[in-house]
Amino acid sequence: MTQRRILFFASKSYDENTFRAALKSLNGQDKLHFTFLEMMLVIQKSWKKYMACDTVKIIALRSAGYSGSSVEIAKQYGLHVCRVPSYSPHAVAEHAVALLLSLNRNMHHAFFRTKQHNFSLDGLVGIDLFGKTVGIIGAGIVGMCAIKIFLGFGCKVLAYDIKPNENAAREQGFQYVTIDELLTESDIISLHAPLNDSTYHLINREALNKMKFDAMLINTSRGPLVDAKALVDCLKSGKLRGAALDVYEHEDKYFYKNYSQRIMNDDILARLISMHNTIVTSHQAFLTEEALKTIAESIIQNFLEFFNQLQTDGVKE
Repeated sequence: MTQRRILFFASKSYDENTFRAALKSLNGQDKLHFTFLEMMLVIQKSWKKYMACDTVKIIALRSAGYSGSSVEIAKQYGLHVCRVPSYSPHAVAEHAVALLLSLNRNMHHAFFRTKQHNFSLDGLVGIDLFGKTVGIIGAGIVGMCAIKIFLGFGCKVLAYDIKPNENAAREQGFQYVTIDELLTESDIISLHAPLNDSTYHLINREALNKMKFDAMLINTSRGPLVDAKALVDCLKSGKLRGAALDVYEHEDKYFYKNYSQRIMNDDILARLISMHNTIVTSHQAFLTEEALKTIAESIIQNFLEFFNQLQTDGVKE
């Protein structure tokens, strides 16, 4: 098979390392040639003429989900689009729990205090997770992993999902409830739902008002599930114990970039970061060696199968 050229946009060092290793493990080095680029691919109207030509055959997304119109534009021009259906649900679920533990026990504050030789404990009081009620919104693959972890902590787990798995609930020992019941009864709420029209701003001002006083909110799913402005206002009111976010609804401009010596114009994000009872990480819940390996191998396998099929079908290239 002719060696195919792959342009890899928005590449980081960990991407290049894992993709080169996956190429070798799948014997794809003589079939695919990767060029790794730091620049992002932004599909604009002026790019459509390139999509319409025969040069571009396939677009691969290094994610399970996607948003925006880029994919639809690609499909309009007959391009094959593939993605990673799942990688490591454990990575995302574990990061959600890590955020909760850090938020609850104020590890982010304790870390910087001891770095300055400040060993005082004032302001670091947390709560036992044992016996608390945890609400899981979205009981899919990742949500189920989170449920098992929280059950291991001795928590009572409530779940909301549009397709409840009652057999799993009986076997695992958790309970499906309505969204309102989950909001009003949970001490901790962790989001694991996909983004679509019905989940956009699922956690809005009304939902936040229904949550228990002193509850904690965790989001490692998709940023737009949470109305960030409403969350800031809720935190300012003192109702929530805190919030920990790995995603943010307007993250595209900032996440995965270094803004340490640049002005950040997003006042809502800046406020969320600055609050004492919040933790914000840069969409890194997926970032484990195992997940990166699965992503790389899945995409390379998609490429190899696609180009093999083209050759089998005798498509002119």
